[in-house]
Amino acid sequence: MKLTVNGRSAYAYTGGKPLDPTLPCVVFVHGALNDHTVWTLLARWFAHHGHSVLAVDLPGHMRSDGPPLPDVEAMADWVLALLDVAGVKQAALVGHSMGSLISLELAGRAPERITRLVMVGTAYPMKVSPALLDTAREQPLKAIDMVTTFSLSSLANKPSYPGPGVWLHGGSRALMRLALSHQDNPMLFHHDFSACDRYANGEAAAAKLKCPAVMVLGAKDQMTQPRQAQALAQALKARIVTLPAGHSLMAEAPDGLLNALKEALRP
Repeated sequence: MKLTVNGRSAYAYTGGKPLDPTLPCVVFVHGALNDHTVWTLLARWFAHHGHSVLAVDLPGHMRSDGPPLPDVEAMADWVLALLDVAGVKQAALVGHSMGSLISLELAGRAPERITRLVMVGTAYPMKVSPALLDTAREQPLKAIDMVTTFSLSSLANKPSYPGPGVWLHGGSRALMRLALSHQDNPMLFHHDFSACDRYANGEAAAAKLKCPAVMVLGAKDQMTQPRQAQALAQALKARIVTLPAGHSLMAEAPDGLLNALKEALRP
C-alpha cells in the first residue's frame, strides 16, 4: 500500500488484504536495516483474522522514500503521521529492536491512540558498542556479517521461517545488504545504530503510557540481552514472554512469537 506522508512516498504492507480502518489495526515497525518483510507471517495472520495491518517501511528503508529520519523521536512522529493519512484512529504497536523504541516513543506521544504495545527483542537503553558503530560506518558489509552472527542463536535453525531448511544467516545478510544498497545509502546501518544508541526518552515515554505492554525477548539474544530490558519492563508494568531464540525472533521462533502476539493482542 502506497501512501504520501509528509510529502514523500511511503509504503506499508497490509498482509494481503486491503486496509479497512474500521477493523482493529496492528502496526508493525521493523528494526535497523530491515523492512516490512520481516513481519510477513505475522502480518498475514492478523490481516486474515479480523485485523487491519500496516507493516511499514521506515523512511529511507526499501520502498519508503528517504532521507532516513534523524532519530527515534522523528521516526515515531512519522509513524503517527502515517496513521493519520491511512485514516487509522487507534492501533496496537508491535516493534522489533529499533522499532520497539519507536513504538515506545509513539505510545508515549499519543497514548490515547495506542491500544497495545508489544516490544520484541528490546532493551533500554539500547546502547551499541563503539566498535560496532565504527564498523557500521567504515565497513558496513562486515557489520552486517557481525550482526547476523550475533542475532541468531545457532548456525542451522530448523524448522524455520519461511520454511524448514531456509538458511536464516544467508537470508538475514541478503535483506540487510539489499536495504543498504536499495536507496544508495552506505551509511544507513550506522544511522540506525546511532539512533538506537542515542535514544534516551524511554522512561519519560513509559510514564505517559496508558495501554498494556508486553515484551517478547529471546533467551539467547546477544544484541539486546533480556537483562537489559528489566528496568523498562518494571516501569511499563510489562508482561514478559521469553522464547528460545536470539535477536531475530521473527525468523528463529515464528510460531512462538505468533502465539505471544495472539495473546498480547487479544481483545
